[in-house]
Amino acid sequence: MVSSFTQDDLIRFIYKETSAAETIAIAEALESDPSLYRLYDELMRAYLDIPAVQFRPSERAIDDILRYSRQTALEAQP
Repeated sequence: MVSSFTQDDLIRFIYKETSAAETIAIAEALESDPSLYRLYDELMRAYLDIPAVQFRPSERAIDDILRYSRQTALEAQP
């Protein structure tokens, strides 16, 4: 059976932003639609990986940017 739920619906489901009726309907659809479940599984793995994402650049990256900035600033001076 092909469900009418979208990727956005599954994201809302993962973040617990669906109504009680939507939650039940999506859960039932996940049990009966293998392709929907595969998409859900992929989204859920991405959701679980979010805490592992590093949102701060490394010290080396910062140093490289600052060094480049200093070099180009000196080149721009007459």
